[in-house]
Amino acid sequence: MPLQQRPRGLRARARGIHVRVGAGAALTALLAGCAGAGGTSSGGADTINVLMVNNPQMVELQKLTADHFTKETGIKVNFTVLPENDARDKFTQDFSNQAGQYDIATISNFEVPFFAKNGWLHPLDEYAAKDKAFDQGDILPPLQESLTAEDGKLYGEPFYGESSFLMYRKDIFAEKNLKMPAKPTWQEVADLAAEADGAQPGMKGICLRGLPGWGELIAPLTSVVNTMGGTWFTKDWKAKLTSPEFTKATKFYVDLVRDHGEAGAPQSGYAECLNNMTQGKTAMWYDATAGAGSLEAKGSRVKGKVGYVPAPVEKTESSGWLYTWAWGMQKASKKSGNAWKFISWASSKEYENLVGEKIGWSNVPAGKRASTYANPDYLKDAAAFADVTKQAIASANPRDPGTQPRPTVGIQFVDIPEFTDLGTKVSQEISAAIAGKQSVEEALKTSQELAEKVGEKQK
Repeated sequence: MPLQQRPRGLRARARGIHVRVGAGAALTALLAGCAGAGGTSSGGADTINVLMVNNPQMVELQKLTADHFTKETGIKVNFTVLPENDARDKFTQDFSNQAGQYDIATISNFEVPFFAKNGWLHPLDEYAAKDKAFDQGDILPPLQESLTAEDGKLYGEPFYGESSFLMYRKDIFAEKNLKMPAKPTWQEVADLAAEADGAQPGMKGICLRGLPGWGELIAPLTSVVNTMGGTWFTKDWKAKLTSPEFTKATKFYVDLVRDHGEAGAPQSGYAECLNNMTQGKTAMWYDATAGAGSLEAKGSRVKGKVGYVPAPVEKTESSGWLYTWAWGMQKASKKSGNAWKFISWASSKEYENLVGEKIGWSNVPAGKRASTYANPDYLKDAAAFADVTKQAIASANPRDPGTQPRPTVGIQFVDIPEFTDLGTKVSQEISAAIAGKQSVEEALKTSQELAEKVGEKQK
């Protein structure tokens, strides 16, 4: 049951996407001297080095690799597994300098445009074309498109894809006589959070990320900004962080998490909210669709108790983001053949089947292949969230996620290299507002000044 199809001509469309990449040179200069250039990965000819984030699906991959991939191919894999922010810092440093310490890293659709433009990634088209068993045509169009750069070449293969949706405790809602709409608005969610707050001892109404980081707090917040009519920049790069719409969305988010959100919200990111939901400490959670696999996994305290509905909206038809953790091969790698063998295996149907059989079908790194959503074994275990996830990915629109034209693609981020720094600094200001250290207006005033400087450089 494939996702809603998009028009053909993927590469032609990719070339038409307006993504600002010129600042990549500045990023390279900023990082220069942090690591030696022109090196190659350590280890023997049959050893590759892989850097990846420490999300649950990646940790499972690490555990399965030696007994399956290495046993079958003879290729040893040295993993470096780090929290998201640390992993990003490390692979950006290594790839920008072409130091070659890592042959492969988990990069995202955020990095691909400017990493590719600056020559830091190895194109994967030829490998995929020759590897018929990999079945490139099975990769979902939105993800393949997001990993294809302006030159029309493919620079990443997805390990898993995700959008965002709202997760809620069906049993708690039943006990409290609460009804979750099939397509909730954010105001309805806020009202439900107030009703569900304290439904069980220590339970909060909702969990929302408050941890600083452009890939942490900023991701869900920006999706709220989009659907409430705001934007980081106008089409001509005018910063709009103090606009009424951006201010309204940010105040709504901050007030919601302060009034009915988790304890320690300023230090809570994806991992903390996942833990809170799994441990029964929160009645709702708005976040990545990838989290559902852990909630429905064998041994989960909330397995079978969670419902899933689309990302809440206000002025837009949908508001879910589009994101993928994908395998990027460093251009400087001297082991591209073996690196592709690992990428091909880790993103394959074969690996999905392995996870299903060894760990559980709800744990499969899904959201990337059409065949996953036609697999009866997967659909049986993931029935609670598979269809909602599929529709969320299909409806995500990185080119037009809000109510007005944008200067570049991106739903939960602005796809320019400078956003890593800008988004992180803005997140620190807003996290401080969540902590009660300053008002939202004060946070956005400082943030607007930062954004104006970035916008001026893009004009």
